Amino acid sequence: MKITNLVSSYLKILLVGILFFNNQTGFSQEEKNSELYKIIMSRDSLLFNVGFNTCDITQFENLYSDQFEFFHDKDGTSNKAEFLESFKKGLCGSPATYKCRRELVDGSSKIYPLYKKGVLYGAVQTGIHQFYENTAAKNEPLQQKNEKLVGKARFTHVWVLENNIWRLKRSLSYDHLAVNASEEKTNLFDNEQETEKWLKENNIPTLGIGIIADGKLKQVKVFGELKKGVPAPYNTIWNVASLTKPVTTIVALKLVSSGKWDLDEPLYKYWTDPDIANDPNTKLLTTRIVLSHQTGFPNWRYMNKSGKLDFKFKPGTQYQYSGEGMEYLRKALEKKFKKTLNQLASELIFEPLKMNDTQYIWNDKVDISRYAVNYDKNGNSYEPVKNKTANAADDLLTTIQDYGTFLCSVMNSDGLSKKVFDEMNSHQVQQNKKDKYFGLGFENYDFGNGEYALSHGGADQGVQTLFFLLPKTKQGLIIFTNVDDGYKVYEKLLLHYLGENGQKLIDIEKK
Repeated sequence: MKITNLVSSYLKILLVGILFFNNQTGFSQEEKNSELYKIIMSRDSLLFNVGFNTCDITQFENLYSDQFEFFHDKDGTSNKAEFLESFKKGLCGSPATYKCRRELVDGSSKIYPLYKKGVLYGAVQTGIHQFYENTAAKNEPLQQKNEKLVGKARFTHVWVLENNIWRLKRSLSYDHLAVNASEEKTNLFDNEQETEKWLKENNIPTLGIGIIADGKLKQVKVFGELKKGVPAPYNTIWNVASLTKPVTTIVALKLVSSGKWDLDEPLYKYWTDPDIANDPNTKLLTTRIVLSHQTGFPNWRYMNKSGKLDFKFKPGTQYQYSGEGMEYLRKALEKKFKKTLNQLASELIFEPLKMNDTQYIWNDKVDISRYAVNYDKNGNSYEPVKNKTANAADDLLTTIQDYGTFLCSVMNSDGLSKKVFDEMNSHQVQQNKKDKYFGLGFENYDFGNGEYALSHGGADQGVQTLFFLLPKTKQGLIIFTNVDDGYKVYEKLLLHYLGENGQKLIDIEKK
């Protein structure tokens, strides 16, 4: 049998096995806080960070089973002795100074337990790793400044318990991709000059990025210019369009959590729009139906020939995105609490989180010198939207720092009861794509095995904004742009910062 066929056959058998165990109760993918997950990731760290990356041959050798077999999609197969000999002569050489560093892509590794008659005997680990070459002079230590990304690949490892010691028995390395000039641009966001050059090539005036890790906003990056010759500061103020909706959502959900508002109470008790006052469907509207976009309203009433609000279907029966629904909720909240939405949000969110540059309205508090002017794709500027009354669905003014702080608060369920937080994360209604749902105020991308992403996007004249939160891994990414076609940077950013999970999000959108 040819080596390529052998590898292909082995992969099929292994993947079928993973699927089988994944569908058995109690045999699915391990949670990241489980003991098995921690053990296997510890062995992975020893294998590469202590062994492979430092040429510690003794440490490296002891982690392999005597029956170890290695399958490579380009170099064929080898046993333990052949593999270690190749490693010693190739990557380490003489003297033993390491020439290559392996890095596991964050969030890519998954662990599946293997049982026989109910007894754990092994585990399958899958993931993506990338390799960096040491470009320093001979015998110089490997430093990040001397590294060059040279490739990436997928791997599948089969770990087994041998005399109560975890050892690697099978290793498959496949889908190897060399890094060419275009692929190197996936790392351009760590190089300010390259990023600025790339933005100019793509006619993106300003780009803001927020990076969340471990449930905290770890980094804020802002590139480009507010206007010609004026660099955009880290605290640039943006109109984020529909990223307003999650803030309005959390105002309502915090009130529900505190017992001051009811998720399922009919809204007509507080507000009825004159356009639909005589329609019996009005009495079916609730906060839950609004936040899951099941009101039956159009996105905006001006889209109707009449210019009046109406129902396109019975509330609660299907999904249809609607800004009108959020505005309906705003008016009900303001009637009930006798405060504006901006006041409610200030009390419940902006002031506690010290979001000093965030508000629904345009007034003297807005520092116009920091505002990201909005542009069409030809470089023509739009006049900024200057709302004097809060719009619950649109035109929030904020910074990456402020909005990232808000999203971390959401992901950590600050001020939300467990019941409300679970409702927010639930699948209230399916959208028009497989594995994509609306919960309460947030889109929910279902990865399977209990993993998911929360998201929302914004799009207006000169605005393209987006965020993703990964509650299981406590990661997140925020992207703000100030141009009509700013969405064209999304894919590279998702792949760079979210790795395999970024690819999953892209795949769901392409279904």
